[in-house]
Amino acid sequence: MLDNQTINRLSERINQLLPPQLQQVKSDFDAQLKTLLQQQLSELELVSREEFDIQARVLQRTRAKLEALESRLDEMEQKLD
Repeated sequence: MLDNQTINRLSERINQLLPPQLQQVKSDFDAQLKTLLQQQLSELELVSREEFDIQARVLQRTRAKLEALESRLDEMEQKLD
């Protein structure tokens, strides 16, 4: 999930798009927008970049081990034939 700092930045960007006439309701809008963003983004099941990179490395190592095992299996099958 996204952290509060990221949500705050998104909220600020959206607030900057508000016309000047609506600036007096900004604080109320801010609170509601943050709540809405948190709810919607939590449903997306996002992972951090760090977690993604960790899982990519795990997958890479697993793939390399699988290829090595397939190679050994091929060698053993050839010896049996």
